[in-house]
This record gives sequence, structure tokens and C-alpha cells, in this order.
Amino acid sequence: MAAAGETDEADDAGTEGAEGNGTPAGTSDEASDEAAVEAHVLSSIAQVTAADWDRCAGADNPFVRHAFLSALEESDSSADETGWHPRHIVLKSSAGAVLGAVPMYLKSHSYGEYVFDHGWADAFERAGGRYYPKLQVSVPFTPVTGPRLLAPAGPQADAVRQALLSTCVGLCDQAGVSSLHVTFPPEDEFDLMGEAGLLQRTGIQFHWLNEGYGSFDDFLATLASRKRKQIRKERQAVADAGLTIRALSGPEIEERHWDAFFAFYQTTGSRKWGVPYLTRSFFSLLGERMAEAVVLVMVERDGRPIAGALNLAGVDTLYGRNWGCVEEHRFLHFEACYYRAIDHAIARGLKRVEAGAQGPHKLARGYLPVPTYSAHWVADPGLREAVARYLDHETREIDREIAVLERHGPFRQGGDGA
Repeated sequence: MAAAGETDEADDAGTEGAEGNGTPAGTSDEASDEAAVEAHVLSSIAQVTAADWDRCAGADNPFVRHAFLSALEESDSSADETGWHPRHIVLKSSAGAVLGAVPMYLKSHSYGEYVFDHGWADAFERAGGRYYPKLQVSVPFTPVTGPRLLAPAGPQADAVRQALLSTCVGLCDQAGVSSLHVTFPPEDEFDLMGEAGLLQRTGIQFHWLNEGYGSFDDFLATLASRKRKQIRKERQAVADAGLTIRALSGPEIEERHWDAFFAFYQTTGSRKWGVPYLTRSFFSLLGERMAEAVVLVMVERDGRPIAGALNLAGVDTLYGRNWGCVEEHRFLHFEACYYRAIDHAIARGLKRVEAGAQGPHKLARGYLPVPTYSAHWVADPGLREAVARYLDHETREIDREIAVLERHGPFRQGGDGA
């Protein structure tokens, strides 16, 4: 399958030749009429139907659904004004059928990505280069592993993914941007990108795995005695605080809950990074379009909302996303974000809980280290060589860190419960 790899025209903002109306980025002259495909660059996900996009994205991961990405755009969370310029790729057959898609953005900064390249940008610009704009294949503000080269399952899936990746790299070259970054792809796509010559990078997250537990106590029984006692102590402290904690989903979630949660989100976000990324309207749109996937843990004291944790559920995974509070209570963060997520996963038979970025403190609470991935195409040979050297060193350090963390896991060794 040959994909169109060039735009008709490119400007400083990149990919001008395909904006607005889904104009083809180019056509394949070598392919037959039946096999010919056209790559279209879209300035809004609204330019492709939800049915076409979601058929490519699949049902497993909620963050690559049309509803989630459109909520980000329509709420002005990911928009030109915030430096996240949508440049989604859609691959179509000559008959107009959507064959594959890529969520992609033209970026004028490196915020909201969770895979940090600020040092690369600073070094390149000190040397006289221009790092921005760059192209980012990702879900904005979402450090969750999921498909990036979206192709329906079937015999053509691998060929479509290869064509999508080729289109992204070709568009990057045509538009004259410094680099292309694909963050949090699954391992099979990561391998494909490495084979295509992209630089590979690994990171660490902490995930909880459901080993067929029937209850939270079943899970606790697998932990070393000291860890088990600590978790029970933490949960009891929250219970003794007299708080009311509920997990809401679907029609249980009302606008008043989103009002309260947004206040929590703003308070925590402003402490961490200054200006929170998500707007208030994003949460309403999320509730309108994906309420069945939302698990919103709300905490009240004397009927007043004081804290909350936002999760989204996929087919077999619960994804922890945002947390915030307006009152501090000891261990409440662990209870609302980690233990309630485990409770929900066990009750629903989910295979895992992914608790977001960072956090070695999650290890003591049963969340184990797992590698995450990103892949990077860098245009300038000098910068590419420097980044490759850096990544070689970083990868060895990450491998060592994961090995050390695994040796210090919370699970008991042998059958003595120690």
C-alpha cells in the first residue's frame, strides 16, 4: 500500500496545502486505482465523522475516540490558541473510504506532553537552530499508552500503519519542521517506528495488575506484611475522617459534580504547572459524550465536595487521569486515586489500572513499574546524533531503574507472608 507523502504546499505553520477542507496531501502515482490512497491533513477532527475515526481507533482505548479528541478541540483545550494546532492525518482510498488516521498536532512549545524534550529544544536553539514548530502525534495532556497509528483490525492493518507513519515523516520533511514526536504508542507501534529509523525512547509508569482478585482483601493478602499493614492503616485513617466517597458514572454525573471537580482541578493544576490545561467546558463535553466511560470519584465532608479523582474506563483497563482537592486530609489522595481505582477494577473484572505519570510512591501500594515508549524523527543531523547519544545513555538508566524497582516490589516473597 503506497501512501501519499507530500503536501501540495507548505508554509511556516506547516501543511497549509491540506487545511480546512480535507484537501489531499497528495496522491500515489505508483499504486493501482484500487490500491491508491490519499493522505489528508485536517485542521479539525470535526472534518472526519466519528464513525469513520472510531472504526480506525477501535474500542479499547477511550482517549483516541473521536468524542474525547473533539471535546478537547471544541472546548479550546487543544486549539491554535493554546499552541496545539490540530493536523490530523486521515488516509483514504481512491473511493473515499477512510483507511486509517493519526491524531497529530503542530506544536509551538513542549508543554502538556509528559515526555520532556525541553533540553533538546534549548540546545538546538543555542546552536542557532529553530526547534519550533514541531509535529506531535499524541493525545494532548494524556500520558496514557494507546494506539497512535489508527487502523482497523484486519489483514491490511500493518500496511496501513506503515503508510500512516511514512505519511507523517514525509509531511514533517515537506513542512520544514524540526522534528516529529510520537508519544505513548504501544510496543508494537514502537517497534515499527524503530524499524523505520525513528529514535526510540523509554520511560516508566506504575500500573496495577489484576491477578483475578475477588476482593481488595485478596489483593492485600499477596503483599508483604509491612505493606499490607500500611495500606490498611491509610484506608482506616480516611474512613475515620468521616468523609463520604462515591464513584459516579453515566447519568449519575451532573453539572454540579463537574463544577466541583473543575475547582479541584484548577487548585491542583495551578500548584503544579501554573495554568491548568483543560477548560471547564471540556468536562461538560466529556460528560455529554462519554459519560459511560467516566468513573468520577467524589469526596464530600458534611455534604460539601472537597476532592475528586477522574478516571476513564477502557475495555479492560481503568485509567486514572486527574486529581484535585480544596481540603487536605491525610492519605485521601491514595484512597481516592489508587485504592478506589483498585476497588473498581476488581468489581468490574478489569485487568489493570494505569495511574498516570510519575510516582514511585505507587510501588508500595501495589502498582508495578512498566516501560512506556516514544519515538522521534529529527531532521537536523547534528541534533539527531546528539539526541541519539543521550537516549542511549537514558535507556540504560531506565532499564536499571526498572530492575531496581522490581527488586523492591511490595509483594511477599514465598508463602510466609513476610
